Amino acid sequence: MSSRLQGIGMTSQRTRNRLVERLMREGIRSQAVLEAMREIPRHIFVDEALASRAYEDTALPIGHGQTISQPYIVARMTEILLRDGPLRRVLEIGTGSGYQAAVLARLVEEVFTVERVGALQRKARRRFRELGLRNIRLRHCDGMEGWRGYAPFDGIMATAAPPELPLALLEQLAVGGRLVMPVGRPGAQRLVLITRTAEACEQEVLETVSFVPLVAGEA
Repeated sequence: MSSRLQGIGMTSQRTRNRLVERLMREGIRSQAVLEAMREIPRHIFVDEALASRAYEDTALPIGHGQTISQPYIVARMTEILLRDGPLRRVLEIGTGSGYQAAVLARLVEEVFTVERVGALQRKARRRFRELGLRNIRLRHCDGMEGWRGYAPFDGIMATAAPPELPLALLEQLAVGGRLVMPVGRPGAQRLVLITRTAEACEQEVLETVSFVPLVAGEA
Protein backbone atom coordinates (compact mmCIF):
# COMPACT_ATOMS: atom_id res chain seq x y z
CA MET A 1 0.00 0.00 0.00
CA SER A 2 1.33 3.46 -0.88
CA SER A 3 2.24 5.94 1.85
CA ARG A 4 -0.69 8.12 0.77
CA LEU A 5 -3.14 5.29 1.40
CA GLN A 6 -1.49 4.27 4.67
CA GLY A 7 -1.55 7.82 6.03
CA ILE A 8 0.46 9.32 8.89
CA GLY A 9 -0.45 11.08 12.13
CA MET A 10 -4.13 12.03 12.04
CA THR A 11 -4.63 9.92 8.88
CA SER A 12 -2.81 6.80 10.13
CA GLN A 13 -4.18 3.31 10.60
CA ARG A 14 -4.18 3.88 14.35
CA THR A 15 -6.55 6.83 13.89
CA ARG A 16 -8.74 4.68 11.62
CA ASN A 17 -8.82 1.99 14.30
CA ARG A 18 -10.03 4.53 16.86
CA LEU A 19 -12.86 5.49 14.52
CA VAL A 20 -13.92 1.84 14.29
CA GLU A 21 -13.85 1.54 18.09
CA ARG A 22 -16.10 4.62 18.30
CA LEU A 23 -18.51 3.12 15.77
CA MET A 24 -18.74 -0.02 17.89
CA ARG A 25 -19.60 2.06 20.95
CA GLU A 26 -22.28 3.84 18.91
CA GLY A 27 -23.97 0.53 18.13
CA ILE A 28 -22.52 -0.77 14.86
CA ARG A 29 -22.40 -4.55 15.26
CA SER A 30 -21.55 -6.00 11.84
CA GLN A 31 -17.93 -7.12 11.88
CA ALA A 32 -17.84 -7.12 8.07
CA VAL A 33 -18.95 -3.48 7.97
CA LEU A 34 -16.50 -2.48 10.69
CA GLU A 35 -13.61 -4.17 8.86
CA ALA A 36 -14.54 -2.40 5.62
CA MET A 37 -14.52 0.92 7.49
CA ARG A 38 -11.13 0.01 8.96
CA GLU A 39 -9.68 -0.85 5.54
CA ILE A 40 -10.91 2.09 3.45
CA PRO A 41 -8.74 5.22 3.94
CA ARG A 42 -11.36 7.96 4.29
CA HIS A 43 -8.69 10.69 4.13
CA ILE A 44 -8.15 10.18 0.39
CA PHE A 45 -11.83 11.01 -0.24
CA VAL A 46 -11.53 14.59 1.04
CA ASP A 47 -9.35 17.53 0.04
CA GLU A 48 -5.86 17.50 1.52
CA ALA A 49 -6.69 20.52 3.70
CA LEU A 50 -9.36 18.45 5.48
CA ALA A 51 -7.42 15.17 5.67
CA SER A 52 -6.57 15.64 9.37
CA ARG A 53 -10.32 15.64 10.11
CA ALA A 54 -11.14 12.60 7.98
CA TYR A 55 -11.57 10.24 10.94
CA GLU A 56 -13.78 12.51 12.97
CA ASP A 57 -17.33 11.22 13.09
CA THR A 58 -18.71 14.12 11.10
CA ALA A 59 -19.75 15.02 7.55
CA LEU A 60 -17.23 17.13 5.61
CA PRO A 61 -17.60 19.33 2.49
CA ILE A 62 -16.39 17.94 -0.84
CA GLY A 63 -17.36 20.88 -3.07
CA HIS A 64 -20.31 21.51 -5.39
CA GLY A 65 -22.59 21.85 -2.37
CA GLN A 66 -22.07 18.20 -1.42
CA THR A 67 -20.62 16.40 1.60
CA ILE A 68 -18.95 13.12 2.48
CA SER A 69 -21.31 11.46 4.94
CA GLN A 70 -20.59 11.04 8.63
CA PRO A 71 -18.82 7.68 9.16
CA TYR A 72 -21.54 6.50 11.56
CA ILE A 73 -24.20 7.07 8.87
CA VAL A 74 -22.09 5.23 6.26
CA ALA A 75 -21.70 2.27 8.61
CA ARG A 76 -25.34 2.36 9.77
CA MET A 77 -26.82 2.45 6.26
CA THR A 78 -24.46 -0.27 5.06
CA GLU A 79 -25.31 -2.47 8.04
CA ILE A 80 -29.05 -2.01 7.43
CA LEU A 81 -28.71 -2.78 3.73
CA LEU A 82 -26.86 -6.03 4.46
CA ARG A 83 -28.88 -6.98 7.54
CA ASP A 84 -30.46 -10.05 5.95
CA GLY A 85 -27.30 -11.33 4.32
CA PRO A 86 -24.89 -10.52 1.47
CA LEU A 87 -26.15 -8.87 -1.71
CA ARG A 88 -24.83 -9.40 -5.23
CA ARG A 89 -25.76 -6.17 -7.05
CA VAL A 90 -26.21 -2.81 -5.31
CA LEU A 91 -27.09 0.57 -6.83
CA GLU A 92 -25.89 3.72 -5.08
CA ILE A 93 -27.59 7.04 -5.84
CA GLY A 94 -25.10 9.88 -5.34
CA THR A 95 -21.47 8.81 -5.76
CA GLY A 96 -20.19 12.05 -4.23
CA SER A 97 -16.64 11.52 -2.98
CA GLY A 98 -16.88 7.78 -3.65
CA TYR A 99 -16.37 6.77 -0.01
CA GLN A 100 -19.68 4.96 0.47
CA ALA A 101 -19.25 3.08 -2.81
CA ALA A 102 -15.73 2.03 -1.76
CA VAL A 103 -17.06 0.62 1.52
CA LEU A 104 -19.82 -1.24 -0.33
CA ALA A 105 -17.31 -2.61 -2.84
CA ARG A 106 -15.63 -4.51 0.01
CA LEU A 107 -18.92 -6.18 0.90
CA VAL A 108 -20.94 -6.88 -2.25
CA GLU A 109 -20.18 -8.44 -5.61
CA GLU A 110 -20.98 -5.44 -7.83
CA VAL A 111 -21.61 -1.76 -7.07
CA PHE A 112 -23.35 0.50 -9.59
CA THR A 113 -23.11 4.16 -8.63
CA VAL A 114 -24.58 7.24 -10.31
CA GLU A 115 -23.66 10.91 -9.82
CA ARG A 116 -25.15 14.07 -11.34
CA VAL A 117 -21.99 16.22 -10.88
CA GLY A 118 -19.42 15.19 -13.46
CA ALA A 119 -16.42 16.66 -11.61
CA LEU A 120 -17.21 14.60 -8.50
CA GLN A 121 -17.63 11.45 -10.53
CA ARG A 122 -14.24 11.89 -12.22
CA LYS A 123 -12.50 12.33 -8.84
CA ALA A 124 -14.26 9.25 -7.45
CA ARG A 125 -13.16 7.17 -10.45
CA ARG A 126 -9.51 8.10 -9.82
CA ARG A 127 -9.83 7.12 -6.15
CA PHE A 128 -11.33 3.74 -7.03
CA ARG A 129 -8.42 3.09 -9.37
CA GLU A 130 -5.92 4.07 -6.68
CA LEU A 131 -7.56 1.58 -4.30
CA GLY A 132 -7.70 -1.15 -6.95
CA LEU A 133 -11.49 -1.45 -6.70
CA ARG A 134 -12.59 -3.13 -9.93
CA ASN A 135 -16.16 -4.08 -9.04
CA ILE A 136 -17.61 -0.55 -9.27
CA ARG A 137 -19.41 0.80 -12.34
CA LEU A 138 -19.98 4.56 -12.57
CA ARG A 139 -22.46 6.62 -14.53
CA HIS A 140 -22.90 10.39 -14.89
CA CYS A 141 -26.66 10.94 -14.86
CA ASP A 142 -29.70 12.19 -12.97
CA GLY A 143 -29.84 10.07 -9.81
CA MET A 144 -33.63 10.23 -9.75
CA GLU A 145 -33.58 7.92 -12.79
CA GLY A 146 -31.44 5.19 -11.24
CA TRP A 147 -29.79 2.87 -13.77
CA ARG A 148 -32.46 0.89 -15.61
CA GLY A 149 -29.97 -0.83 -17.90
CA TYR A 150 -28.67 -2.95 -15.01
CA ALA A 151 -31.89 -3.31 -13.02
CA PRO A 152 -33.21 -5.06 -11.01
CA PHE A 153 -30.89 -4.54 -8.04
CA ASP A 154 -30.72 -6.59 -4.86
CA GLY A 155 -30.08 -3.41 -2.91
CA ILE A 156 -30.33 0.33 -3.50
CA MET A 157 -28.84 3.05 -1.31
CA ALA A 158 -29.18 6.81 -1.69
CA THR A 159 -26.79 9.28 -0.08
CA ALA A 160 -28.97 12.34 -0.68
CA ALA A 161 -32.58 12.98 0.29
CA PRO A 162 -35.50 13.41 -2.14
CA PRO A 163 -38.68 15.00 -0.77
CA GLU A 164 -40.46 11.68 -1.41
CA LEU A 165 -39.52 8.20 -2.58
CA PRO A 166 -38.73 8.19 -6.33
CA LEU A 167 -40.97 5.68 -8.11
CA ALA A 168 -38.20 4.89 -10.62
CA LEU A 169 -35.99 3.50 -7.84
CA LEU A 170 -38.74 1.35 -6.39
CA GLU A 171 -39.33 -0.10 -9.86
CA GLN A 172 -35.62 -1.03 -10.14
CA LEU A 173 -35.59 -2.96 -6.85
CA ALA A 174 -35.70 -6.76 -7.20
CA VAL A 175 -38.35 -8.76 -5.36
CA GLY A 176 -36.84 -9.43 -1.95
CA GLY A 177 -34.52 -6.44 -2.42
CA ARG A 178 -33.90 -3.65 0.05
CA LEU A 179 -33.70 0.12 -0.42
CA VAL A 180 -32.17 2.39 2.25
CA MET A 181 -32.40 6.14 1.84
CA PRO A 182 -33.16 9.44 3.57
CA VAL A 183 -36.48 10.98 2.58
CA GLY A 184 -37.97 14.40 3.31
CA ARG A 185 -37.21 18.07 3.13
CA PRO A 186 -34.33 19.68 5.10
CA GLY A 187 -35.14 19.67 8.80
CA ALA A 188 -37.67 16.87 8.45
CA GLN A 189 -35.76 13.93 6.98
CA ARG A 190 -36.14 10.30 8.02
CA LEU A 191 -33.99 7.31 7.12
CA VAL A 192 -36.26 4.63 5.70
CA LEU A 193 -35.89 0.99 4.73
CA ILE A 194 -38.04 -0.32 1.90
CA THR A 195 -38.33 -4.08 1.35
CA ARG A 196 -39.96 -5.18 -1.88
CA THR A 197 -42.17 -8.25 -1.78
CA ALA A 198 -44.04 -9.95 -4.61
CA GLU A 199 -47.16 -8.00 -3.67
CA ALA A 200 -45.99 -4.61 -2.41
CA CYS A 201 -43.25 -2.49 -0.84
CA GLU A 202 -42.98 -2.54 2.95
CA GLN A 203 -41.61 0.60 4.64
CA GLU A 204 -39.83 0.95 7.98
CA VAL A 205 -38.85 4.38 9.38
CA LEU A 206 -35.51 4.06 11.17
CA GLU A 207 -34.31 7.41 12.53
CA THR A 208 -34.02 11.15 12.01
CA VAL A 209 -31.16 12.19 9.69
CA SER A 210 -29.78 15.21 7.86
CA PHE A 211 -28.60 14.87 4.24
CA VAL A 212 -28.10 17.20 1.31
CA PRO A 213 -31.14 17.21 -1.01
CA LEU A 214 -31.30 14.82 -3.96
CA VAL A 215 -31.41 17.18 -6.94
CA ALA A 216 -32.70 16.29 -10.39
CA GLY A 217 -30.70 16.90 -13.58
CA GLU A 218 -26.98 16.80 -14.42
CA ALA A 219 -24.14 19.22 -13.72
